[in-house]
Amino acid sequence: MRAEEFEIARRRMLAEISARAVQLRETTGRAAFDERVMAAMGRVPRHEFVPIEFQPFAYTNIPLPIGFDKTISQPYIVALMTDLLDISPDDTVLEIGTGLGYQSAILAQLARKVFSIEIIEELGRQAKQRLRRQGCTNVELKIANGYHGWSEHAPFDKVIVTAAPDLIPPPLIQQLKAGGKLVIPAGLPDAQTLILVEKPGNGGVTTKEILPVRFSQLENLPKLPESGERGDRWCAAPKLASIHPQRLLLFSGSAPMVVTMLCEKAWRLRAR
Repeated sequence: MRAEEFEIARRRMLAEISARAVQLRETTGRAAFDERVMAAMGRVPRHEFVPIEFQPFAYTNIPLPIGFDKTISQPYIVALMTDLLDISPDDTVLEIGTGLGYQSAILAQLARKVFSIEIIEELGRQAKQRLRRQGCTNVELKIANGYHGWSEHAPFDKVIVTAAPDLIPPPLIQQLKAGGKLVIPAGLPDAQTLILVEKPGNGGVTTKEILPVRFSQLENLPKLPESGERGDRWCAAPKLASIHPQRLLLFSGSAPMVVTMLCEKAWRLRAR
């Protein structure tokens, strides 16, 4: 595809995100996203953060495979999660789950500094290359288990997680600044919910359920003992969490079929 074709597709993607926001306004409480978020979505070339065989579908509002049984989130979900964070230009953001770097690139447009953690070494290596090509010099990436956060650079103004534990990892809450926000999918694999966590200055933690989602499971989680204390419905006491099989990051009910079709087409293209 030519550059102008990608630009047309990107504008169409923005229109679809806006329409989806209106459709889900009663569920999310957001009929429109912040102008800075939409501008970032319009600037970052999503096709540069997907495998080449999926570039023709880069601006379709569906998740796309990126290898290792992982996907890049659909554009609406990326915009929603970013908007929920309410990122300021001086913020430092922690991202868990770099993937190929698309969400990192969006965050880099909005925050002063982004620290991103990816557990799969090959994805992290590719993400560094893609982010470097796009001039995202304010993103620092490391290969590690994101469950534990990045204590060396804590506390963070905002935290975003792109894989789902069943309960919110305590280290991520501990590394969030007072007054900060954390957006994370959480729950059992077939019953996940996007959660907005806020940490008021009084030291407490509040959680708000936004909408049902389907994300891949956060990897290498500590196993949950048969009994133990918990905070509220979503917050685990320290060292408590459970582990489940990996799942593709999917949102809409039709997405699995679409992704399967795209995979089959990509393999046919690759075999030529």
